[in-house]
Amino acid sequence: MAFLDRAKRIQDEFDGRLKTVGHGKFGRVLRMARKPTTDEYVRVLEITWLGAVLIGVVGFMIYIFFSQVGPWLWANLFASL
Repeated sequence: MAFLDRAKRIQDEFDGRLKTVGHGKFGRVLRMARKPTTDEYVRVLEITWLGAVLIGVVGFMIYIFFSQVGPWLWANLFASL
């Protein structure tokens, strides 16, 4: 019976926390939140996609620099050191 009592107590504590979600620090934010329109959602997707592509291109350029230019620099400039 101790297991069932403990499980009920844990469930009651969890339910108590859920009741206060709309009244705490983030209550106002949750009350003002709404589902985005299709245009807003598409705009967010476009900006996210553009950011991911930009980060990928920069990473690829760094890779190309260190795999192509790096060995040349090492062989020609730093060989005399």
